[in-house]
Amino acid sequence: MSKAALIVGAGDATGGAIAKAFAREGYVACVNRRARNADQLEALAQSIRAEGYQAQAYPADARIEDEVVAMVDAIERDVGPIEVAVFNIGANVNFSILDMTAQVYRKVWEMAAFAGFLMGREAARRMVARQSGTIIFTGATASMRGGKGFSAFSGAKGALRMLAQSMARELGPQNIHVAHVIIDGGIDTAFIRGIRSDFEAAKAADGILSPDAIALQYVALHQQHRSAWTHELDLRPWTESF
Repeated sequence: MSKAALIVGAGDATGGAIAKAFAREGYVACVNRRARNADQLEALAQSIRAEGYQAQAYPADARIEDEVVAMVDAIERDVGPIEVAVFNIGANVNFSILDMTAQVYRKVWEMAAFAGFLMGREAARRMVARQSGTIIFTGATASMRGGKGFSAFSGAKGALRMLAQSMARELGPQNIHVAHVIIDGGIDTAFIRGIRSDFEAAKAADGILSPDAIALQYVALHQQHRSAWTHELDLRPWTESF
């Protein structure tokens, strides 16, 4: 059977770049987004196959336990062992605490924290049985500090970071590499392009994070020798203040 790389939250920017990077390393890129994005997800898988690599689309809601379990079971049965699992759902929102609704807060937590738990647990259950594997969580500046207007996002990303730490301490001795990547800065996406008036100039000066450059670091994390594992890695443009 083939070896699989699961990317939960595989969009057209970072998640897609991560999927392509692992496909180029010989993995079947198993890409996931919600069912309502099934056409875009299949288009991503097709673009990877068009380059001569392997990819399969797995539309599922990462917040729903039964769907995550079924997805992981299907990959392990039909593709092969999941050797690397990447959680890349963002859920970035900005609201005053005075305007924050319970519905929005809960949804952000479900997307950016609870879904990470579900993927992490299911991947870990298979990897522990084989005593090998890598689980990577995508974090953000909000993982480290709560900024004005980011109560929901910071709460969720902070919870994801603690999940990653807990899993790393438990699973590391079982040869499972758990890593948390802090993305500190704007990524080259349509969203960032739309909100930054200086986007083109910043991108020309390498002041915007490149999804392809991010993806290479995820591959490098997976390939690290276990005598020198990185748990937390922060990535930011050279011009970014911190």
